[in-house]
Amino acid sequence: MPMLLSRRSFLHTGAAAGALAAGSIAAPSLSFAASRPRITHGVQSGDVGLDRAMLWARADRPSRLIAEVSTKESFDGARTVIGPAALEASDFTAKLDLRGLPSGQTIFYRLSFQDLSQPTVVGEPVTGRLKTPSADRRDISFVWSGDTAGQGWGINKDWGGMRGYAAMARETPDFFIHSGDTAYCDGPIAAEANLPDGGIWKNVVTEEKSKVAETLKEFRGNFKYNLLDDNVKAFNAQVPMFAQWDDHETVNNWYPGEMLQADKRYTVKSASLLSARANRAFREFMPMRENPVEAERIYRQVSYGPMLDIFFLDMRAYRGPNSANRQDKPGPDTAFLGAEQLAWLKRALKASTATWKVIAADMPIGILVRDGKTDFENGANGDGPPLGRELEIAALLRFIKRGGVRNTVWLTADVHYTAAHYYDPNKARFQDFEPFWEFVSGPIHAGSFGPGAMDNTFGPVVKYSKDPGGKANLPPSAGLQFYGHVAIDGKTGMMTVRLKDIANTELYKVELAPKSV
Repeated sequence: MPMLLSRRSFLHTGAAAGALAAGSIAAPSLSFAASRPRITHGVQSGDVGLDRAMLWARADRPSRLIAEVSTKESFDGARTVIGPAALEASDFTAKLDLRGLPSGQTIFYRLSFQDLSQPTVVGEPVTGRLKTPSADRRDISFVWSGDTAGQGWGINKDWGGMRGYAAMARETPDFFIHSGDTAYCDGPIAAEANLPDGGIWKNVVTEEKSKVAETLKEFRGNFKYNLLDDNVKAFNAQVPMFAQWDDHETVNNWYPGEMLQADKRYTVKSASLLSARANRAFREFMPMRENPVEAERIYRQVSYGPMLDIFFLDMRAYRGPNSANRQDKPGPDTAFLGAEQLAWLKRALKASTATWKVIAADMPIGILVRDGKTDFENGANGDGPPLGRELEIAALLRFIKRGGVRNTVWLTADVHYTAAHYYDPNKARFQDFEPFWEFVSGPIHAGSFGPGAMDNTFGPVVKYSKDPGGKANLPPSAGLQFYGHVAIDGKTGMMTVRLKDIANTELYKVELAPKSV
């Protein structure tokens, strides 16, 4: 076993929490496997920066996370870092903000848990890897998608499990953006589902996925469900994830203050209470860095070297009520990002010196997404000038143009098909913006829908779409599961975006040249 560094010795080195430090005390003794702490749901990494990364694992008992870290796959000369305790309060999950990493390197890590009841007992390690961004201009490759285990399509081992994750792994990306609906906490998974061809789709089932999530335990169980899949666990161990949420982590189409009076599935009627529990479970199970000021905050910026900044939005937690969305003046009812998040985004975009600014949105801009017969779920509300939530989008696009912010690209999911949209002010009702691209992908493992009708307010031109042609909730086996791949050339700065299906077939490709300031 590796040599461990005591907490007192670690602090005595003067290093910051999470910094790499060499071990200095005798190794703990081994014991029979059944009595050792076990990692229950694989390992994950996320929110990777030039010199830091988040590591995640879950134990089966009160334990302390131990990380061994090396730039060598053999772990020769590995450093050992003592992590936080995994206790009942976090459902035995633990996250370590690992610092002091070399930039532009593949980092190998081994995570294990030290039994807090028997500190000399340490469980079997589980290995993962990640890549830190480079401080200079180098090639970047990443994938994005959304929507995992939705519409009753769960883990079907006979079909090969969540095969979309295996497809993305074959790209060997530097990282993965999960664009929301990371879990369907409002979507129970039954043992069987009927296929359109008369066959039967067989799901792995768990107690927590047998009903809509209302308790914190049930929300946690929804995130644990996805981590039962071998493809997901293998992918997580190899590819860092940058996660954001949308609605299904809580309940379909929710907004703050909503009361679910008409939904008989719920005994808890407050969407705000449900979302608070969902937010806690999301942050416990996602390898994301906590905001030191606002613990529940999900929107954030990740800088991935001089070529790329990513701005992760939260279009859910700060919105006003879903409505007909036709207000002609901004106010609380037209909030989409909300005033504070919108101001943050403007400042961050203006300050960014990265070649490319990717705006990771959990909902598309120009596709009509309805909530019932009269209300709308996203910003789009039908043809015409900006109204309702579109007022925030118009303000942002105007700021980007007048502030001289160059090379913005929007990536999103949500609508369960893949598409490429070019927003052209010459075709728009609102024209005070620079042209830009929005790329839509997903689902990675859920029902397929679409296409959606387009709203001409910001002049979207559908350059490509692959969808079920109006059919609803086609299973993963129908072949309409999608992800996107982005490659940035370190020498030229060229961004190449590909839309792909989970057979790794290239469906659409566009090359974007960066514009100088």
